[in-house]
Amino acid sequence: MIRGRVSKIFLRGPGPLPRPHPVDVAESLEHDKRLDGVIQAMNLGLHRFLRPGKLKDALHGVQAGHPAHPPLTDLPLGCWMSVAVLDLLPGTQRASNILVATGLAGALPTALTGLADWSALHREQQRVGLVHALGTVTASGLYAASLLARSHGRTGSGKALGYAGLTTLLAGGYLGGHLAFRLAAGANHSESVTHLMPLGWHDLCSTGELPDGWPVHRRLGYISLFVLRSGEEVHVLADRCAHLGGPLHQGRVATNDEDQLCVICPWHGSTFRVADGAVVHGPATAPQPAFETRVTDDGMVQVRPIR
Repeated sequence: MIRGRVSKIFLRGPGPLPRPHPVDVAESLEHDKRLDGVIQAMNLGLHRFLRPGKLKDALHGVQAGHPAHPPLTDLPLGCWMSVAVLDLLPGTQRASNILVATGLAGALPTALTGLADWSALHREQQRVGLVHALGTVTASGLYAASLLARSHGRTGSGKALGYAGLTTLLAGGYLGGHLAFRLAAGANHSESVTHLMPLGWHDLCSTGELPDGWPVHRRLGYISLFVLRSGEEVHVLADRCAHLGGPLHQGRVATNDEDQLCVICPWHGSTFRVADGAVVHGPATAPQPAFETRVTDDGMVQVRPIR
């Protein structure tokens, strides 16, 4: 006699299906190709406007070393949530008006930095990001209408429009959280090599394997590396781009304004200095992990992470 575990399977009977969880809605947006026409048109316009340079880098947050969009969202969100509380209290109309206006002023740079980041995302991320942006733009419009109503003495209508704006803003903010935490938009995608590699020098390859001036891909254990020989010097970076994990060894090598060698990621154009991995141009804001190198007497290239 064979004994085994018997599990019961419960089948759902007739009745209403459960409502979709918010994350199910967010995940369905990732695959909604109906959004692609609008995305393509927006990308075309943004890429004409956002040329590589200081303005684009500032919108991404390159100079700050951190994406600029997430912290800027705190201003309108904080102002408008405060308005929601003040509107429940008597004698706070003037303070509410000031906070609504301050939130609207903060919404403009928040939107500009968000559009810059959105323009350099994968298609699935852009689909979620588009609906996120529509939610926040709608919320801003509702708060603008709320401020107009308040300024004309229609306080009740102004409060109702404010609460509608906050509801829309929180729904859009949920999609922003999905974009950041589930789809890792804005996160550092380069491998944390200082934690993955033991201390000391490690043999990588012989110099004879490295063409001069042409990047190649090498592996050190399970870590992917970008390797570039330039004359007698060998530069090594983590290969996965910090922006969204693009393969740097497939990128283009160029020089910056200071005649320093750089590599341009083939996916979204992030540019890194090969000597130390510093960000030259965004959308990446985190530096690329870099390695110290040396060549032994027998021509073996050895590397260790810069700590």
